[in-house]
Amino acid sequence: MRPLGRWLLCLLLAGVALQLFFVLRIALMAVVDPQSTAFQRSEMWRLLRQDGIRAQWRQSWVPYDRIADPLKRAVIASEDAAFVDHGGVEWEAIERARQRNARAEELAARRAARAAAQGKPVRPPQLRGGSTISQQLAKNLLLSGERTLLRKGQELVLTQLLELFLGKRRILELYLNSVEWGEGVFGAEAAARHYFGKGADRLTANEAARLAVMLPSPKFYEKRPYSAYLNSRAGTIGARMGAVELP
Repeated sequence: MRPLGRWLLCLLLAGVALQLFFVLRIALMAVVDPQSTAFQRSEMWRLLRQDGIRAQWRQSWVPYDRIADPLKRAVIASEDAAFVDHGGVEWEAIERARQRNARAEELAARRAARAAAQGKPVRPPQLRGGSTISQQLAKNLLLSGERTLLRKGQELVLTQLLELFLGKRRILELYLNSVEWGEGVFGAEAAARHYFGKGADRLTANEAARLAVMLPSPKFYEKRPYSAYLNSRAGTIGARMGAVELP
C-alpha cells in the first residue's frame, strides 16, 4: 500500500498546487489584463493547423469605460439577465437548461429515427446551457473545452474565485474583451471593427444587440449576419436593454 499511498499523496498535492495557481492567477487579474485565455490559445492553435500563416488573431483590449454601455446592456440581457444580482451561479437556470436539453434530445431522437427511415441527414439537437457570464469567463480563461463532471466542478470553483477577487464590473470587462465573436475575432473592440468598422465605444443599441445575439454561435452568425433569427432576436434583446442594470 505504500506506493499507492505515495501516489495518492502526490495527486493530492498536485491538486492543491493547481488550486493555488488558479487563486494567484485570478487575484492577479484584478490589476493585470490577461494576454490571452485558454480558449483563445486553443482556437488559435486550431487555426494555425488549419490555415497556417494565413490564420489571424484579432483582439484589442479596451478598458471598461471605452466599451459602449449599449453593448454591456445587450450582452447581459442576452446572456445573463440576473448578472448583477447572483453570486456567480444560477442553479435554477442550470436546472431549466437541463430540462430543456432533455426534451430537445428526446425530440431529436424521434426526428432522427424518421430521417434515417427516409434516408435524410440527421440534425443534431440544439442544446442550451445555463451558464452565467461569470461561469463562461471562468471556463474560457483557464479551462479546456472537455465536458466532464470534474471540469464542471472546477468551473464552479473558479467562478466563485472570480466573484470573490474581481467583482462584477471587472468580470464583465474581462468577458467583453476576451469572448469570441467570430473566426479569430475576440473581444468587443475587434468585433465592432470587424462587423461595423468602428470602435466598441461607438456602437449603437441595434449594433450592440446584434453582437450580443451572436455570442452563443459566433462563427455561425458571422457567415449569416442577416439571418431571420438574428434580426428577430436582436429586436427582442433591444427591447430588454432598457431594464438592464450595469455593474
